[in-house]
Amino acid sequence: MLLKNSYIPYGGYWSTPFCKWQGSFANLHPLKFAAQVAQDALTERHISPDIFDSLHLGTTVPSKSSFYGAPWVAAMIGAEGITGPMIGQACATSARVIAGAAFETEIGNDADPAILCITTDRTSNGPHIVYPNPHGPGGKGDAEDWVWDNFNRDPFAGNAMLQTAENVANEANISTEEQHEVALLRYQQYQDALADDAAFHKRYMVSPVEINPSGRKVIGKVESDEGIFATTAAGLEKLKPLIPDGTVTFGGQTFPSDGNAGMIVTTAQRAKELSANPDITVRLQSFAEGRAKKGFMPAANVPASNKALQLANISIADVKAIKTHNPFAVNDIYYVREMGLKKEAINNYGSSLVWGHPQGPTGMRLIMELIEELVLLGGGYGLFTGCAAGDTAAAIVIKVDS
Repeated sequence: MLLKNSYIPYGGYWSTPFCKWQGSFANLHPLKFAAQVAQDALTERHISPDIFDSLHLGTTVPSKSSFYGAPWVAAMIGAEGITGPMIGQACATSARVIAGAAFETEIGNDADPAILCITTDRTSNGPHIVYPNPHGPGGKGDAEDWVWDNFNRDPFAGNAMLQTAENVANEANISTEEQHEVALLRYQQYQDALADDAAFHKRYMVSPVEINPSGRKVIGKVESDEGIFATTAAGLEKLKPLIPDGTVTFGGQTFPSDGNAGMIVTTAQRAKELSANPDITVRLQSFAEGRAKKGFMPAANVPASNKALQLANISIADVKAIKTHNPFAVNDIYYVREMGLKKEAINNYGSSLVWGHPQGPTGMRLIMELIEELVLLGGGYGLFTGCAAGDTAAAIVIKVDS
């Protein structure tokens, strides 16, 4: 999808820190939590909920009353007059939410629409679902652990997500040692975001976040990402592959986590009005999806990226910053080989390999980091891409002028 009139106000976005599953956010209702964070973020930016024409919600793990989706979240933030879709597309949820908001902006049903995008998930304490099956033995239902079972089996490919990384590693001859090299590099890049009292994170991250599950008493605070694994070459060397004859170790993959993020998508004029700095323009250029062959999920970032670049009428050489959702180090190794890049050229300031993967909000946080990196570089084109369940991927090209 080529985009011509879709913009993100500079600073019109926010993300909580991400907490490793069963951590500090484990008992917070994801929709209520996201609504409270969004309400506080909008207040801090002096933006009234009344300005929004719709709300696009991205969430992939069902939670109590999530049936009511976007209308409920809109009401909780004080925008009772609007509604919108609820989207769940696994790891590509953020990209699809932003693309949907951009499409609504492009068609212009409202003269100058402003769309609020919220993405949220809690992989912790995921639901255990029983589906009725009158034909089961004794009428016994079919059970599913929503998070665990779906991470471990693609119903079409018949394999776990881990196996897709092994399939790509085997075909592309990617060793454990090379995966560990990339894992260490990504951890080191993340340290740059923590420098100067986490100056980079403060450009977009909500901190501290109060833990208030009852709505009556604050029981703790989260100031930064929680559950990051200290990574060293010596520590990685001790790790063994997780499956027999495999290559992927615990150090070469991400971990499930909890958190939420928000972003405004609107027209050029409204973006300037809502921007923290009207001299900085953030334009959405294109959105595309891709799909790899069966059981090769990490490879899907390449066709998605190439399609997004083609739509934006630029080449990879024109791109100044790249962020990837990299659930496995294999993703980035395959990607840079195919795209003709160096490992060091992507994922500055961190990536989901290091700070975890709460599903819905992962890509949105990466796009925020992409915007901020481009601002620090003085502007230019940026590319986000991330693989997703079903051997798919999504990609977005943005352009920052400052």
